[in-house]
Amino acid sequence: MYKNFIKHFLDFTLSLIGFLLISPVFLLIWLGLAIANKRDGAFFTQTRPGKNGKLFKVIKFKTMNDRRNAEGTLLPDAERLTRIGSFVRKTSLDEIPQLLNVIKGDMSLVGPRPLLPEYLPLYNKEQSRRHGVRPGITGWAQVNGRNAISWQKKFELDVYYVDHLSFTLDLKILFLTVKKVIVREGISSDTSATMERFTGNN
Repeated sequence: MYKNFIKHFLDFTLSLIGFLLISPVFLLIWLGLAIANKRDGAFFTQTRPGKNGKLFKVIKFKTMNDRRNAEGTLLPDAERLTRIGSFVRKTSLDEIPQLLNVIKGDMSLVGPRPLLPEYLPLYNKEQSRRHGVRPGITGWAQVNGRNAISWQKKFELDVYYVDHLSFTLDLKILFLTVKKVIVREGISSDTSATMERFTGNN
C-alpha cells in the first residue's frame, strides 16, 4: 500500500508545499548563481534514467561554470566549481529544483539517486535492480557516505533500499539527510570534487 500509493501521494504533497515555502531561497540562489556563472546560467538539465530505466530530464542548480582550456576541453570539476556553487553543493541546496521533478512524478523524495544513462549497460543484474523504484533526491546511499563511498557500496545500499522500502525507512532517511546537511558529511570522494565516473565492475 505504502510503496504503490501512499508514497507517491506524500511525495507530491510534501514537494509542492516545500517548494512554495522555500521559493524565496530558490530565487536568491538563482540570482547568485546567475551572477557567478555569468552567461553559463543558473540551471542545467541532464537526461537520467528513472524507474525501470525510463529516461527523464532532471533539473539542478548549476554549481560549476563551463570554463575550458585552450583546446576547448572542460576544465576539471574542482577548477570550475564557483565559490557560491561550492556553498550550494555543500549545503545540498543544489537539489532544490528537483522538487519540480518530484511534483511531475519523475522522482521521489527518497530513492536511489538518478545516475547517468551511459551507466545502464555497465550494471550487473543485481545493480540494475536499483531502478525498481523512482529515483530520489536523497537516499540510503546518500545518508551512508554519499560521494565518499565506493560505487560498489553505493549500489549495495541502493538495492537494499529497493528491498526494504517502507514509510519507516523513508522517514529515517529524511531525518539522517537533515543531519548530514548540517554537519556537511560525505560531499566529496577522496580524489574528486564530486565523484569519479563509474566505469564498470572489472
